[in-house]
Amino acid sequence: MGEREDLTAQLVAAGIAPDLALRLGEYGSLLLEANRRVNLTGASTAQDLAPHILDSLTLCAYVTSPLVDIGSGGGLPAIPVALSTGAAITLVESTVKKAAFLESAVAALQLDARVVAERAESAARDAGLRAQFASATARAVSSAPTVLELAAPFLRLGGRALLQRGRMDTREREAVLDAARMLGMNLREERLLDGERRILIFEKTGETPQRFPRRPGVPEKRPLCLRGESQ
Repeated sequence: MGEREDLTAQLVAAGIAPDLALRLGEYGSLLLEANRRVNLTGASTAQDLAPHILDSLTLCAYVTSPLVDIGSGGGLPAIPVALSTGAAITLVESTVKKAAFLESAVAALQLDARVVAERAESAARDAGLRAQFASATARAVSSAPTVLELAAPFLRLGGRALLQRGRMDTREREAVLDAARMLGMNLREERLLDGERRILIFEKTGETPQRFPRRPGVPEKRPLCLRGESQ
C-alpha cells in the first residue's frame, strides 16, 4: 500500500468521508514526498501525518472564507481546511523552498489559493492583505500573544483568529487576553479538545493599531504583555 492509500485508509477509519479522505490523502502524499527534500513537517510517514491532518480539521467549523494562514510551512492547517470547506486561502510563508512547495501543492490540488512568500510582519503592511480576511490561523509554536499579534492585522472587523494551543499556564493566558485588547480583539470562545488541546477563538471588534505587528522578529522575541513586554 502506498502512502496516499495508507493515509486515506487511516482517515476513513477516523471517520472522515471517503471522498474527502481521498483528497486529503493526495495532499498528504505530496507533503511526505516533498518532505524528503525540504523540512516541511516532523511527520515522516502516513501514520505520523494522519493526526496532524485530523487536528487541522478541528478548525473547519469555525472557518469563514477567506482564510489567511500565517507561517504555513507544509500547508497545515490551511490546506486540509480548504479541501474540507472550499474556503479561499492565502498562505503566508517566508521560507522560499516551503513557499515553492505550497505553490506546487495548491496547483496540483486545484485550490482557490494564493501563496505570499513574505514574513507575516511585512505582509500585514500590504494594503491588499491588511484587514481583508474573515479568518486567520497560525499553527505556530510561538507564544499565544505572538501568534495573535501576527494574525490580528490581517482580519477585517468581525473576523476571527483561531489559535490552536496545548496547555496554557496562567501567565500566558493573562498575557494573550491583555494583548487582545491592544490589538482590537476579544476572546469569544475556548473550545476544549482531547487532553490539553484547545482552540482559542478571538473576534476582531476594533481596528488593530497601525504599529502592529511590530518589526520582523520582534513579536516572537518580545511577546506582547508577556514578562512585562508591551512594546
